[in-house]
Amino acid sequence: MKEIKKLKVMTVVGTRPEIIRLSATIKLLDKYTNQVFVHTGQNYDYELNEIFFEDLGLRKPDHFMNVDTTSLGSAIGDIFKKTEEIIALEQPDALLVLGDTNSCLSAYMAKRKHIPIFHMEAGNRSFDFNVPEEINRRIIDHIADFNLVYTEHARRHLLSEGLQHRRIYLTGSPMWEVLQQNMEKINNSDVLGRLNKQLEEEKRHSGTQSLNTVLHCEPKKYFMVSFHREENVDNEENLKQILTTLNKLAEQYKLPIIVSTHPRTRKRIEALDSSLITSPLSEVEGHHSSLISFLKPFSFTDYIHLQQNALCTISDSGTISEESAMLHFPAISLRQSMERPEAQDAGSIVLTGFDLDIVLNAIATVVDESSSPITHHSSPKEYQIENTSWRVLKLILGNTKLSNKWWGINKV
Repeated sequence: MKEIKKLKVMTVVGTRPEIIRLSATIKLLDKYTNQVFVHTGQNYDYELNEIFFEDLGLRKPDHFMNVDTTSLGSAIGDIFKKTEEIIALEQPDALLVLGDTNSCLSAYMAKRKHIPIFHMEAGNRSFDFNVPEEINRRIIDHIADFNLVYTEHARRHLLSEGLQHRRIYLTGSPMWEVLQQNMEKINNSDVLGRLNKQLEEEKRHSGTQSLNTVLHCEPKKYFMVSFHREENVDNEENLKQILTTLNKLAEQYKLPIIVSTHPRTRKRIEALDSSLITSPLSEVEGHHSSLISFLKPFSFTDYIHLQQNALCTISDSGTISEESAMLHFPAISLRQSMERPEAQDAGSIVLTGFDLDIVLNAIATVVDESSSPITHHSSPKEYQIENTSWRVLKLILGNTKLSNKWWGINKV
């Protein structure tokens, strides 16, 4: 019997959310296609890279680009250059990217080489060009051969921009599938115990306060925080406002605040006057600034466990809207614009900006709602699709060879 030749699909990742979201799809592509798995090497911190591959049961990528991140131009230029080199070496039949980070700009070189592009998470729009990803996602959507959207909101955005119906397919969010596949590990995580033990050790060995301070956490008696977006941490005023908010939160609730600290965030905080972290609470009885602890990023399953068990999660991540809706934990989005309006439609997230009073009022509101006996949890229907990875696989298998015929372009 003649051996069936498998499609060669080149999948490019570069950030933690991409690794997480694509994890189920990557495993299927490994089974049913000849997958070339590529990492741009944009993040060098171990916790943002290798630990997520291990936690999600993913194999090591076939290629690491080791992109030069000394400047925006060097990073994007390196992605173009090294994508071209890998394409020349591997000769893939299709390219798969997810999201809107710089790693997805590998799609540009694939387009120039007439390789069909499948773009997951297409059609998201914040309509805010202060957000670098807004620029990337618009470029990628318009050069992609097939845009795989999470929601009808996203489909409408693309149609309104003139994209053809046959270039748009609704797959739903991959997060539901990823969460379900990892739910046993999430529920069984002992991260709180390990965290408390670690911080108790720090307390014994250090008599000073720093970016890693001391706390003790119990379920529903701590806040979970993460913020890393360029428009937040690279803007000094926004960063100061976020830090002030954390201090006021500690003062008001007198509960531990765990900050999962991206390397970019840590670098920006350490560049500021350290008094910005401690002085707002220095006059408060008990010195509650010690309630705030800036820690290295957690593994995926540990982080989800911490979010689920927090009194409230405060984040600027794109995934918080989906995770809070799917797992029904109280959360606010610490941003000034959002590309997931369906989460606001469902009432599963509050978009607050940085105004201190608004943030504190929003936190009080979602905390009260979560403890109410008549709370009605709602989640967008597209967030409940259980077979996203299979949908993506079938679209790639079916449409890749048809793409060039539809466009009238011969692969060169």
